Amino acid sequence: MAQNLSHINSDGEVNMVDVSAKSITLREAVASGKIMMKLETFQQIQQGNSPKGDILTTAKIAGIMAAKQTSSLIPLCHPLPLHKISIEITPDESLPGYNISSIVKTKAETGVEMEALTAVSITALTLYDMAKAIDKSLTITDIKLISKTGGKTQN
Repeated sequence: MAQNLSHINSDGEVNMVDVSAKSITLREAVASGKIMMKLETFQQIQQGNSPKGDILTTAKIAGIMAAKQTSSLIPLCHPLPLHKISIEITPDESLPGYNISSIVKTKAETGVEMEALTAVSITALTLYDMAKAIDKSLTITDIKLISKTGGKTQN
């Protein structure tokens, strides 16, 4: 038997989950992903020789902004007060490309997994957008939730 979906009510209709009875706790989510590219593209970005400027800083800012807009992008997400959004873009010549990670924290009734995943996704998409003029082989991959803490469900 399939598990009940939290965003479907007893009549089978889509609804936003009622979290009003949950306790406000410190919650944190960590997500990660990768963007792969040609070695020449990677080296050009690392040297700061992109025709579009500072690609890595722009991507990091985009990821932070996206986390703050998650409830506007994903219809049934709760708007949350975010207390920390951290984005790391780590060069990895063996890909070649970048490993992206995000950490998002809040004190709220529900978790910040979607915010962490959105931050990684938009960081990767911004890297893609800013490098696509010099590399048509860019690949975004492995976007996933690494961990979450707070509330009843943890991994």
